[in-house]
Order: sequence, then structure tokens, then C-alpha cells
Amino acid sequence: MKLGARILKTGVAIVLALFLAQSLQLPTPLFAGIAAIFAIQPSIYRSYRTIVQQVQGNIIGAVVAFIFALIFGDHLVGVGFAAVVIIAIMLRLKLENAITLALVMMIGIMELPDENFVMYAVLRFSTMLTGIFSAFLVNMLFLPPKYETKLFQSIQSTEDEIIRWTRLAGRQASEHSATQKALKKIDGHFKNIDTLYSLFKEERGYTKRFIYQKGRKLVIYRQMIQTAKSGHRVLKQLHLYENELISLPLHFRMMVQERLDDLLTYQEQILLKFAGKLKDERMARSGVEAALSRQEVMDIFVKEIAVTKEEEEFSAYHLLHLLSSILRYEEELEQLDRLIVGYVKRHGGEMDARLREDIF
Repeated sequence: MKLGARILKTGVAIVLALFLAQSLQLPTPLFAGIAAIFAIQPSIYRSYRTIVQQVQGNIIGAVVAFIFALIFGDHLVGVGFAAVVIIAIMLRLKLENAITLALVMMIGIMELPDENFVMYAVLRFSTMLTGIFSAFLVNMLFLPPKYETKLFQSIQSTEDEIIRWTRLAGRQASEHSATQKALKKIDGHFKNIDTLYSLFKEERGYTKRFIYQKGRKLVIYRQMIQTAKSGHRVLKQLHLYENELISLPLHFRMMVQERLDDLLTYQEQILLKFAGKLKDERMARSGVEAALSRQEVMDIFVKEIAVTKEEEEFSAYHLLHLLSSILRYEEELEQLDRLIVGYVKRHGGEMDARLREDIF
């Protein structure tokens, strides 16, 4: 079993919350630990947003609990009514994520003894806030998340897998069931990539330069993901129509294989260029030559489809699908190349040294 950063952070946040509560001699430090558990989040921005919501929820819970305690005391019916009111208010204010802690706050106040009720309520409220802020400090200072590193590594490993299986499928050398399993595995990778992209997008900067540079990176990463998905689509087409490809003439299959090899190599170079591991001249790819080559590929496809259509219309129909996916893949690669070239010119090819060390 692998212990992730969030698991370790939760433990540290609980310890810190209990320690601070005991050091400040706050009553029932247990509530500080409970608050820290609910406040821990996977990113600094989400932690900040959670703090705001949890503080609002605790204030609502404390106020409602105080009012109902004055009316009903610690009667069980009063506790139930207070819970209903708190939930209704929290839903109205769209603070669903803070409902649980607000209810804990309410119960913690309403079960207090009558004597010195106000003082104990204030102290318990302070205890809960101690736990919330302890979680925020841990999130910000202890093992800060590196979502850009994780995102790039995830994209890179997924594209490596797509490239490997596409090369095999283009040569009709992959085993059918193994390719099917690989496709399902890659689908799962894309879900993780989308989550990491969302977390990286949520990270906030404090300087205009950082914000501007990150905005350009987000565009590049989004295009990287789109390009990887286009490559994945090509792999699916090759897997789905492998029997039709085998039945085609050898020269046509060789043309498809060479075209795919060129595009896959191009994709590998693009990633290396973005990471600062490839010289600029190694990335030169003439747009005119690419356009001519693309037109030649289309002409060959059209001629082959015309010949195949006379013999087997089903194969011709599927060749159009394959042509479409390959051309779309090439267009996505060229768009990604243009974005990275623009980023390199604007920022001098700089990539965070720590990120580069983490990746390689």
C-alpha cells in the first residue's frame, strides 16, 4: 500500500490541531482534530476555499445552536430542529461541503452545561477554528502539491504508451486482446489527467508574470491532452479495423505505417522540446512539406478507396474513418507545435528547474 501526500498531511494536520488546542488550553481538543480532518484538501486553493466555507458554516452552526440552546436548552427535539435549520441555511447559501462540520459545531455547543454557557461556546468555536487553520497551514507548508509535475508526467507516460501500441498496431504486430486491455487502461489514464489538469488550473499565482506564464502553460497542456486523445483515437481505429488493413495491398499498408511513424516521432520530439531536452533545429518541420505530404496521402487514400470500393464497399467506408483520424491527429500535433514554439519565443524556453528535475 502506498501512502500518498494527502494521507500524511491528514495525520500531520490532526497532530498539529491537537497540539495547538492543548497548548492554548482550549476545552475538548478533540473538536480541533475533527475540524482538521474535514478541512484537509488536495490543493492549496481548495484548502483556502474550504477554510472560507468552513468558517462560514461554523459561524452559522454556532449562531443557530446558541439561539436554539437559549430556547430549548439541551432538549433532543431542539437539537433536531437546529440541525434542520442549519442544513436548510447551508443549502440556501450553497455551502454543502461545510454542512457536516457545522452540525458538529452545533452539537458541540448545545450539549454544553447551562452555567457559563456563552464562554464555553466561544471557546469551542475557537477550538474548531484552530483545527481548520491547522489544516490550512499543513496544506500550504508540508509537502506542497506539484500538480504541474504530475500532470506532465502523466501526459508523457500516457503518450508513450499510445505511441508504443500505435507502432505495433500500425505493423499489425499487436495481439488483439492485449491491445484491447491497453486501450481500457489508457482510458483510465485520461480520467486521471483531467483531474490533475483541473487541480493545476486551480493553483493561484501572486505575480502578473507567473499568472501570464501559467495561462500560456494551461493552453499548452490542454492541447497536449487533446493531441494525446487524437492519438488514442487513431489507435482505436487501427485496432477496430485491423482485419481491413491486413487485406489491403502491401504498398498501402507501408504508406500508413510510415506516415504513423513520422507522426509518432514528431509527437515524441514535441514533448522533448517543451521540456528543453531537444535543440530547436531538431524540431524544424516545414509547413509546406507537411501540406504536400498530407495531400499526397489523401490522393493515395482516394485512389485506394476507389479500387477497394469495387471489391468490398465495407472496407472503403472504414478507410475513410482511418484517414480522418490520422489527419486530425496530424493537425493537433501541428497546433501543439505552434503553441510550444510561441511559448519558447516568449519565455526563452524556460521551464521551472525543479519541474525539469522532477520529470527527468
